[in-house]
Amino acid sequence: MYDYLIVGSGLFGASCAYLLHKKGKKVLVIEKKDVVGGGIRTERKDGIDVHIYGPHIFHTSDKEVWDFVNQFVTMNDFINCPIANFHGKLFHLPFNMNTFVDMWGISDPEVAKKKIQSQIEESGIKEPKNLEEQAISMVGTDIYETLVKGYTEKQWGRPCKELPKEIIKRLPVRFTFNNNYFNDTYQGVPKEGYTALIEKLLEGVEVRTSTDYFQEEEHFRHLASKMIFTGMIDQFYHLQLGKLDYRTLRFETERLEQRDFQGNAVINYTDSETPYTRIVEHKHFNMVDSPVTYITKEYSKEYVEGDEAFYPVNNERNSTLYKAYLELSKKDPDVYFAGRLGMYQYFDMDDTILAAMKLIERIEG
Repeated sequence: MYDYLIVGSGLFGASCAYLLHKKGKKVLVIEKKDVVGGGIRTERKDGIDVHIYGPHIFHTSDKEVWDFVNQFVTMNDFINCPIANFHGKLFHLPFNMNTFVDMWGISDPEVAKKKIQSQIEESGIKEPKNLEEQAISMVGTDIYETLVKGYTEKQWGRPCKELPKEIIKRLPVRFTFNNNYFNDTYQGVPKEGYTALIEKLLEGVEVRTSTDYFQEEEHFRHLASKMIFTGMIDQFYHLQLGKLDYRTLRFETERLEQRDFQGNAVINYTDSETPYTRIVEHKHFNMVDSPVTYITKEYSKEYVEGDEAFYPVNNERNSTLYKAYLELSKKDPDVYFAGRLGMYQYFDMDDTILAAMKLIERIEG
């Protein structure tokens, strides 16, 4: 009945649906929730776009991707400048000269470089064996202890000494007074919200919400010639090789009868005692002037069945297991596993769109 069944209406699934529909393919998108949007969904409340599953700032240096998104929504000029709160003291992020003034009172870039380098040398770490040693070998002990350790341990639910060093591939340090978190050419948030982006991508495509693939698996397996599956690859195969690990988030969102709560979109809580990792104040993404505000506290936790899976845990065990599932998937050549969960890797939004473009180009030409 259909050329393609797409399981999941997040950014990957919706981008694939748009690209296939544009090629004249008959596409059905099914979504387990009663609304579309996946992890980037927003809901407008009191004129404020609330990011339901955490803050999303679109950033890219790829003009093709930027132009692609701007076909559907108008991006504002939001610049991500998060702040860290460590036991009540505030620090600018990413690590830059403002951070070093906050931490040491040092405003000279050369002095700051020497300070960090001396701490790296004093650590004596030549070949890092875990995340803690990897981080210290990049930014020294003060920055690690204040801005990395507690936040990372809350994120992953285990001590940094027990985490693989590969989790931190880089910790960018700038010796300028530039608080822009990203280095990309283009950056912003849709003025209409991310749900509007998804809805535009899905225009003209048949979409069924409140539809769980696994409730009617046999029916859906025979409904289309090909399938793009954006859910968990291990769940697709009913965990027959074992269970992949994921991290998830719990969100506490409050409506506050005040104009402003924290004066910034994102404040990270980098001490280990504060149970949440950050507080997001949504009105700052679109600079909304409103007498009320919405804030969300984020708590990181291990994924258990029934949760939303957000982050793959890319250690040796999971990497090996995922490769085994990829090998198993060869028996289903018309099923394409996509997105963070299907491909078991972290994607930024621009990476998601690029990967969707490459997938459709590969299978349709």
